[in-house]
Amino acid sequence: MKRDQKITKLAKKLVELSKDNGVVTESKVGEVLAGFRQVQHRHHLAVLKTFLNYLRREVALQTAVVSTPAGLSDDTLRAIEAQFSKLYNRPVSAITQQDTSLIAGVRVRVGDDVYDASVAGRLQRLAESVN
Repeated sequence: MKRDQKITKLAKKLVELSKDNGVVTESKVGEVLAGFRQVQHRHHLAVLKTFLNYLRREVALQTAVVSTPAGLSDDTLRAIEAQFSKLYNRPVSAITQQDTSLIAGVRVRVGDDVYDASVAGRLQRLAESVN
């Protein structure tokens, strides 16, 4: 197995070890890093960079970024979390982000997936279909 493949494989294992009940937690990441610090890995910097990239992806997959022109109630956020957790079959937490360019509605991003139910998004799709 080539060096890059070994590094990738190790980084993926470290991400799996960073999960607690399928969710990446700060305490588990700390434990993994403490254990990795004790091991004198030959390519430690490359492994850590790869681990960070995979860790960022994993956190993005378990976070729903909800963009709205105004704030949302806690009940609405919990409903969004429940819906996306059910949809993706894994725990998803929701955070809000204010975006006044949306006019009205909501846009939700989970990892690379974007769900757009905003007026601005509908107007953009309408303009694209006319052209």
